[in-house]
Formats: sequence, structure tokens, C-alpha cells
Amino acid sequence: MTPSPGSPLVITDFLYRARELFSAKTITQYQDGGSVSRYTYRDYTDRVFRLAAALIELGVRPGDRVATLAWNHRRHLELYLAVPLAGAVLHTVNLRLEADEIAYIVDHTDDRMIFVDTALLPLLDTARARRPGMLVVTTDGDGIDLPAQDALTDAAAPLTEPVPRGENDLAALCYTSGTTGFPKGVGYSHRGLYLHTFTACLADGHAICERDTVCHVVPMFHANAWGIPFAALMTGANQVLPGPHPAVPDIARILEAERVTYVGMVPTVAVELVRHALATGADLTSLRALVLGGSTPTPELIRSIEEDLGVPAYQGWGMTEMSPMGTFARPPRAADDHPGRRYEYIRRQGRLLPGLRWKLVDDDGAVVPHNGVDRGELLMRGPWVAERYFRDEHPEAFVDGWLRTGDIATIDEEGYLTIVDRAKDLIKSGGEWISSVALEQALVQVPHVADAAVVAVPHEKWQERPLAFVVAEEGQVLDPEAVRTALADLAPRWWVPEQVVVVESLPRTSVGKVDKKRLRSTVDARVFVDSHNGGGARFPA
Repeated sequence: MTPSPGSPLVITDFLYRARELFSAKTITQYQDGGSVSRYTYRDYTDRVFRLAAALIELGVRPGDRVATLAWNHRRHLELYLAVPLAGAVLHTVNLRLEADEIAYIVDHTDDRMIFVDTALLPLLDTARARRPGMLVVTTDGDGIDLPAQDALTDAAAPLTEPVPRGENDLAALCYTSGTTGFPKGVGYSHRGLYLHTFTACLADGHAICERDTVCHVVPMFHANAWGIPFAALMTGANQVLPGPHPAVPDIARILEAERVTYVGMVPTVAVELVRHALATGADLTSLRALVLGGSTPTPELIRSIEEDLGVPAYQGWGMTEMSPMGTFARPPRAADDHPGRRYEYIRRQGRLLPGLRWKLVDDDGAVVPHNGVDRGELLMRGPWVAERYFRDEHPEAFVDGWLRTGDIATIDEEGYLTIVDRAKDLIKSGGEWISSVALEQALVQVPHVADAAVVAVPHEKWQERPLAFVVAEEGQVLDPEAVRTALADLAPRWWVPEQVVVVESLPRTSVGKVDKKRLRSTVDARVFVDSHNGGGARFPA
């Protein structure tokens, strides 16, 4: 079947284009131990149509949620299109969450079934206990007494017709962390993802095209890997999947061996990649674009990528609520006459992508001018920007069709966005969010901790790390290292602050809230006593 003129904008159309125009293009899969397998878009689309049929045979109905808990591999990529082809909603679950958070999300979404890498099955223990009727399928089927994805695919006949879906029906669902505990769901419509995919192929954006070989380093559970897999499929770009938990040396080896032309990653990974390449002499000059996202890169990192590696660097900005791309930092034509200005443009968050609208507003909701100086909260709207959270939760994040990003920003006369602060207290470490509220709640569960507050501090490698202030219960003495050790059993280990500062009291606002602005000022001024020497600091009233 070939989609007819006037068909709704549905992402499953990309399959027909890939099969008819790019059947010989390849998908390369790297596995643990360095083994490599390849197959063509012809093979890929055949398996997607078979897997979609298998899902329907298993009872999946239009609108059902089908989850994945998996790394970046070809079976995960098959699910990216097979699930919506079957009329269902692809729900990619963040494998870096704790088991209770995963259980909450799976329950909140009411997932009918979940595909999971065998090595990640322990993360599902809580969810499976809570939802005994949820079907669990392994992506690899390594001797586990559960259905296996390949076996289901191989046994099914290809689906002849996609399950009809409207362009405003959901195609995918992702969850984002917030400051108040459990993550929030963001639904992506077929129409939104379709148009988002087109922007990824624009010359002033990521510029994905048939000539590219794209390597998916960005996790496929994170906002659909920035939507780049859809763009690669639509344009016929070769795709490379690095497999489970690739280390930086693995990434460098893959980029060089496959002559990759496009890769995206968080600055944390890029810092290590630059160091590794310079130390080993890895040749990464096949890259026409190394796109940084997830957190703001330092000017030094951008300069090192371009000058030391000889690779063009760019920056993209967005949010899970925006599918996720909102802006792209590509220097304008005028910068060609002033090479030194190139880095000034790339270090900003970039220009608005076509199809979107934005505005800055002050505390009273008045529009802030775009002069590069005046700051305001950034609001966004557009066909791939969420207008509500899943199940209509947290309506305060949206106003008159606009998404309140929670970012404080400036926009200059050339239309370049600069994020200068966050209105909320989330900590972004290595491109992933840490909820200060959740971390504080974990800290007060540590024995003899009466009160706690967490703020972000800059970090050379991770961009930001949490710094914890704790107050001891009366008559007790806290040892910072003991607090860190206990905290590791109460929160994700990568959340544990490198430094815990013991203080006599926490500063409070007039309404009794912890005054984090004052806490941050003490960090900047270094007025607190070194907690490792047993000291404590009192904050003036």
C-alpha cells in the first residue's frame, strides 16, 4: 500500500518511503564484545510489518500503550515503528529510573505490555508485582522463560494494512522528571512527530539527509533519541546503533570505523570523547556535525571539538515536552566574515525552529522585548509542543495553549536564545535531571538528619552536581561521609552529592520555605565551614 494524497500525517508513512526508495541502505548494530551485524532497510521494514502483526495477534488494540525498557539496538528501532503501525502508542521507559519510579510510570500509563532487555528485567520486579496482567516480552530472549521479540516477529506474517489512525492520535509517550516527585507523561501525536521529523531534516537544523550515516548515541528512551531515528528513516540515512551501555572508547571506535557523519550527545560525553580522541589519535573528521544537547556546553568544549578534532559543533535545545527540539544554534551567514564570532553563536541555544512560536514574559505575564538583555520566562507553542500532560495532570504548566518551560532566558535581536537560569530547582547532571525535592526527601530519611536542602553547583565534567546542606537532629553529630553512604541506599547512586555540608540551620523565607537563593550565595562566597573538618555554619535570620 502506498499512502494516497491527502492522507493524514502519520509517522508510519516513513516505512513505505524507506522500503520503496532506500531498501539497500543499512542499519548497523554493535553488540557487547565488539561483534557487528548489519541489515538493510528492506529487512528492517519487513520485520517491522511482521512485528506489528504479532502485536495485534497478542491483543494490542488501537490506543493501547506498549512500553520498551531497552538500550539502543535494532530490536528497539523495530519497535519504534511497529508499535504505531499496530495502532498503539510507543512508551519508551527511562532505564535510569529507580524500580519504584518505573512501576509508577508503567501503572500510570496503563501499559498493556512491555519489551525489555533481559539484563534490565530486575528493574521491572516492582512493576510486575503491581501489574501481574502486563505481558512482558524480552528483546533478546537469552534463555529466559518469557516470550522473545525475534520469535514473535519470525512467526508472524507481515501486516498488509496499517491500523488506521488519525494524525492527532498519540503515536508515542515519554515521561519527564519534575520538582515534585514522580515524572509526568508527555504524549506525542502522529502529526507532531511527523512535522518534528521534517524540521530535523532542514538545512538550518540538524540537516539529516540521504548522504548521512547517523549514530544514535542519545538514548532511545530519552525523548525518542531527539527524534533522529525517524529523520534517518524518512531520508534514507544509514543508521548505526552502539548497543548497550557504550563507553566513550566504544563510541569513538564506532564513529571512526563507520565513518559516521552525524552524531548527537550530551556535553558530558563530548568532553570525554574529545579527551579520548586526542589521547589516542582517533580520526573523527568524517563527522559533518557533532550536535550537543541536554545541557549548555562550555565555550572551551565547543572550541576543542572544532579546532582540536576538526569537527563542526552545533547546539540544539529543547525539552521532552517539545518532542524534544525547539531551537538550533547554527551560525548565520554574517558570521562567515568574522570567524571568531562562530563560537558566540554556537554557545547560545540557537534560533527558533520553523513551525514554533515563543515569547518571554515577566512575573506579571507581560511580554519581554527581544533585546538580548531583558530576561523572562520562556513560553513555547507549536504542533509538536505539548498542550497538556498525560491524563491532564499539572495544568499549571500550561497557559492559554503555551507551555511554560520554567527556563529564564533572553532572546537577542538576531533571534538567538540564551538560557540564563531555571525558574525551578532541578539539577541537570550529565544531561539528566535530578529532582532537588526528591533528593532532599531522601536525605531526611538518613538517620539523625533533621533537615536538608540541595542546590546545584557547576562541575567541569557533569556540568552540574548537587551540593547538600544538612542539619543534625538535636544532640546528634553528623559525619558527611556517613550521610553519603546512607544516601546511596535511598536514592540513585549518581544523585549522591560529592560534598555534604553540615549546618546548624537553613535560611528561610518569610513564609518558612528554604531560601535557596541565600544557599547559592553562600556557595559562591564560600562562607560555609568545611564540613569535613567537623564544622557547622549558622545562617543569620
